[in-house]
Amino acid sequence: MLEGAKGKLVSFLGQCKRIMTIATKPSKSDYLSLSKVVAAGVALIGALGFLLYLLFNLVITRFF
Repeated sequence: MLEGAKGKLVSFLGQCKRIMTIATKPSKSDYLSLSKVVAAGVALIGALGFLLYLLFNLVITRFF
């Protein structure tokens, strides 16, 4: 049982090493485009949350 776990660990570490040798650092333009997409997503979720907040406040103040 221990030998099977050791084999899995060695295989996993080999895969990690392979990924680290293949991976490259993203360029500045990649960072900028990713930042724009993330900022747009955060703004969209924030706007949706704010609209839901306003909607629920209107419903609560009108009917309760």
